[in-house]
Amino acid sequence: MKINIWNTTKAVVAAATLLFTACQPDEFELGDLLMKEELKYSITQDASDPNAIVLQAQNPGHQPFWVTPMGRSTLAQDTVRIPFEGEYSFIYGIVTKGGVVQADTFKLMLTTNNLNYVNDPLWTLLSGGVGEEKTWIFDNGAYGMAPGPLSYADPSADQEFQNYSVNWDPGNMPPGSTDENMGWNSIMTFSLKNGAFFSTVKYNEGGTEENPKLESGTYFLNVNSKTLDITDAYLLRPDNYIENASNWSTGIKVLELTENQLRVAIMRTNNEGPWYYVLNYVSKDYADKYVPGDLPDPEPVLPGGWQEDVSQVISTTITWKLSEQNPIDWANLDGSRMNGWNVPADYPEWLGTPDPSVYGGFSLTMNSSDGSVVYIAHDGTEEEGFYTLDNKGIYTFTGINPNFSIINWASFGLTGENQLRILSIEKDALGNVTGMWVGAKDPVKPEYFAYHLVPSFGGGAVDPVEATRKAIVKALTGSGTRTFKPDPNWFVDWVGVGPDFSGGWTSAETFGEDYTSNGWVWDAAAADIVESASLEFTLVDGNISLTVRQVLTTEHEEVDGENSVWVTDEVDEDFSQTGTVVIDPEGLTLTFDIPLIDYAGSAPRWLSSEGNEGTWFIVPHGDSSLSTVEAEGLWLGYSSSEEETTILHYVIE
Repeated sequence: MKINIWNTTKAVVAAATLLFTACQPDEFELGDLLMKEELKYSITQDASDPNAIVLQAQNPGHQPFWVTPMGRSTLAQDTVRIPFEGEYSFIYGIVTKGGVVQADTFKLMLTTNNLNYVNDPLWTLLSGGVGEEKTWIFDNGAYGMAPGPLSYADPSADQEFQNYSVNWDPGNMPPGSTDENMGWNSIMTFSLKNGAFFSTVKYNEGGTEENPKLESGTYFLNVNSKTLDITDAYLLRPDNYIENASNWSTGIKVLELTENQLRVAIMRTNNEGPWYYVLNYVSKDYADKYVPGDLPDPEPVLPGGWQEDVSQVISTTITWKLSEQNPIDWANLDGSRMNGWNVPADYPEWLGTPDPSVYGGFSLTMNSSDGSVVYIAHDGTEEEGFYTLDNKGIYTFTGINPNFSIINWASFGLTGENQLRILSIEKDALGNVTGMWVGAKDPVKPEYFAYHLVPSFGGGAVDPVEATRKAIVKALTGSGTRTFKPDPNWFVDWVGVGPDFSGGWTSAETFGEDYTSNGWVWDAAAADIVESASLEFTLVDGNISLTVRQVLTTEHEEVDGENSVWVTDEVDEDFSQTGTVVIDPEGLTLTFDIPLIDYAGSAPRWLSSEGNEGTWFIVPHGDSSLSTVEAEGLWLGYSSSEEETTILHYVIE
């Protein structure tokens, strides 16, 4: 068997590059310039195992390098194990003060096989085993394993085989990529038929459906270091990422290898800084046969204590009416609204605009103490009955049958089982229930027809805006002075936009003393700033002042070629600044005339408040609300994009 070898010139350049970036033995020096004729080395077959090729450099005082069918080496003595018979090429060279000197290519004919080299479970998982081949495709996120073809991993953490942590999964499409960049039908094949052969059929990188790009070469899987080397070809990859990394073929870290999944890591080397691209693949055979399991339908997730929330808003008897702003919508099985209509102007022409004069007389009065319900129709017709509420939030009614028009053909009604299900619960800044969405499940489609119910308190109710303002003042100051500190354990999170601010992926245990899992936003320097910092709110004559205290570090960015570093200018151990606070109770925002904590000198320097217009949302997150500040703390957020809000967590000192 013949095997393809790198172009000699390229091999020498590559070997020299590797030499100066790898760990080198202390005894080697560059030495004087030698001629090719002075190079001394031996390449011999082990007497007991002719497929084990022993390399011996014999020019002491000079750094050797080898180019072999199994990769490169800078060892003075090394052993290369080649499983299959055939003709193989080797190159020996040294690096001297005068440059690189290499010997002529050495050809070696092997006449034996040693399949023990590839008779390893990992070789079998990758290729199907000796005499077999196995084809892999991009994981598009539809096979119950990786969420998509590309993930990210922090290089400052130990990213090793089956002991790695992905810090970001963008989903089923890498950022900035398109279907054309992916070439989804592309395949790569690892073969052990008479040799370790690798091939690809690519519909990206210039390949098309009519004329795909074909590559072929060889590969070697190092089962000890868990690395993969490919010669004369490249892995499947998004073609818009090729320029972001300098090595797509050798020393590839294998992070996961099972019967159906392959995950490998490629180091990003562009000016964005070092980071691992984790490429995710699935066995084509598995993908072709994959049938999603019969998964249960998603269900609404209701907050803790929801039973008391909807049973005792003011007392055990609650009267619910339809919202005048957004009485109806459609909802998914998980309770999320499909359209997100919030005001009458949001409703489309094909449905019509809500008109409270059509449905405003409707009410449902439920008494949780005895399970009784009174339904009053818009025309004043009254029905009495009973209801039950199970632990999933499903109301079942008897004795009433509400059925009336809300907007044109869209009507209020129960399901065939006389049921409505709670889909979500809304609360004000005090933590009180201000509404709930209930749904009647469609008998055919996987969706709910959703109704927006709000509690009716009758006349004489307290002005909700003023009540909210007082709640904010009390939460911030405790009616005197209250000091908050950044929470080192649940430092930051990212949620959707208001008013729901749904989502989030960090937790109360995400940060703390772990400076590797999310090193891009949390490091020891950030922890030091958090330890030093505080926000002190003080109420004086109805006005609130804010004093920010911290160890303040100022810095500037210096650019050196393609790289940039941040250089510390000075440190103020006792920095403090005082300003004013303006409350918007309707928008649930706070506006400060001074910046909040400055994270210069740490990984989250970009979270500093300067440039965020001084206005922050008060965000309910986790179990936090204005009524739970003492126990759960306060989340302040700003719009970091059209679809995302960055929120920072502060707890009472």
